[in-house]
Order: sequence, then C-alpha cells, then structure tokens
Amino acid sequence: MMINNDTIVKDTDPSVRRKSVPVTLPLSEEDKTILKEMYQYVLDSTDEEKAKELNLRPAVGISAIQIGIPKQLTAVVVHEIDKNDQEVTYAYMLANPRITSRSVQKAYLENGEGCLSVPEEHEGYVVRNARVTVKGYDLLSDQEVTIRARGYFAIVLQHELDHFNGVLFYDHIDPANPKPEVPGALVI
Repeated sequence: MMINNDTIVKDTDPSVRRKSVPVTLPLSEEDKTILKEMYQYVLDSTDEEKAKELNLRPAVGISAIQIGIPKQLTAVVVHEIDKNDQEVTYAYMLANPRITSRSVQKAYLENGEGCLSVPEEHEGYVVRNARVTVKGYDLLSDQEVTIRARGYFAIVLQHELDHFNGVLFYDHIDPANPKPEVPGALVI
C-alpha cells in the first residue's frame, strides 16, 4: 500500500471517526506490514527530498485509521533535545498501546497541533497531560514496552491514541475560548 497525502483519510471522511479495535498478538504478517509502512511514512516525511517526491506531509506519527484501517496500530518518531542538550529520538511501532497513567499537570503546544488527516489549520490550544505512561507491544524492539513520556513526546502519543477513539485534535479546542489560561501548564 502506498501511503501519501492522497491516500491519507481526511477529516471530511466519516470513517476517520471510527473506533479502532485491538489486534491479536503475536502480530499477523499483515499487521506487521501495516506498522512498517506507517513507520516508513513517518521517516520519509521528514526528508524534504523524499517528501516532495512521494507527496508526503511531514509527520511525527500516524495511526492505522488514517489509512482506512480501524486497528490499534500507530507509528511514531519524535526527535527532541533532552535536559542535557542531547538529541534523543523516540521511535516506536506500537500495537494495542494504552495510557496507564497521566500526570495532573497539563501541557499544550503554543502554536497548536496539526494532523495528516486535517488539511486546514485549527487555532487554539489542545490541552493534554504533561506526562503519560503508555504500555503496548512494540514491533521495533519486538517486545511489550512501558513508555514514560513527557512534554512533546507525551502530546504526540496522546494525539495518536486519540485516533483509536475517532477523536481529532480540534475536538479538544473550545471554540468559545480557544486559547484559555492553563495555570501551571507546560507550554511547548
């Protein structure tokens, strides 16, 4: 399957709102292929030349529902600078990931979120948890993993897992107050 900007399911298509179902473990060859292709999309989308050639929008994550497959599969590749000013990359091909704990502290991206399935901009803060713990199976390491994420990486995981419930980022924006004061929030 070729995944590109033309084949990504957009928010004008109600199927992107379908709930995703858990997959059977160990993963079938079909599910492994889906995860690998989504992961490759994310990797290629950040390479300007490949992105232009293959018609890819830049992404840090993609979930299977965005390619028309209602399964709990997602691929993420997030590059960040850690507290020691070192670049760190979080890369996962996750099956059946679930959030097992959330911080009380909130976080949001100052410039808002975007999504491959949402071509137009939506102004406003998407207030999420600043830290989350996610458990699931990771095809990249071929094992069950526990991910403790903070900040931007935590936001990315929450965004992708929202897709499993048919939720898009702008569903979290209050149209009456799109940029509320959020005391104590981590602003990224």
